[in-house]
Amino acid sequence: MNNIARYKGGIFILLAFFALSFCSFGPGSKTVKGPDSQINFIENSWKEAVKQATAKHKYIFVDAYATWCGPCKMLKATTFKNNKAAAFFNANFVNVAIDMERGEGPALSSAWNIQAYPTLIICTPDGKPVYGTVGYIGASDLIKFGQQGLTKR
Repeated sequence: MNNIARYKGGIFILLAFFALSFCSFGPGSKTVKGPDSQINFIENSWKEAVKQATAKHKYIFVDAYATWCGPCKMLKATTFKNNKAAAFFNANFVNVAIDMERGEGPALSSAWNIQAYPTLIICTPDGKPVYGTVGYIGASDLIKFGQQGLTKR
């Protein structure tokens, strides 16, 4: 195959890709995430999490992370997007993700004696930590962790 034929073939593939990216796949077709397609987190507001948990009489699930942390990124990309884990945590907890190196994070890290990331913590509705784990865990283990945390006072 000569260079001109390769060039034309590459252009065709590129044009086809762009055309498909703008196509609709049926009437009213949209990519819509359901309410439990991922765990819904309050971002970087411990005070708001405690306020909501108190009002809803729910425990708090804390994702204590650092932006540079690889296992933290894996949790966000996989475990927290698992439908079963999302349904369980969204129904039973007020979920909060806190960057432990910014805002309220350093003070909370010190108060909770966090030594590594990610640290996952279950707190009572008034914000008292009662159960925790460190490191990456899969969805089924996260659900077990949450179930065990709900039994703690």
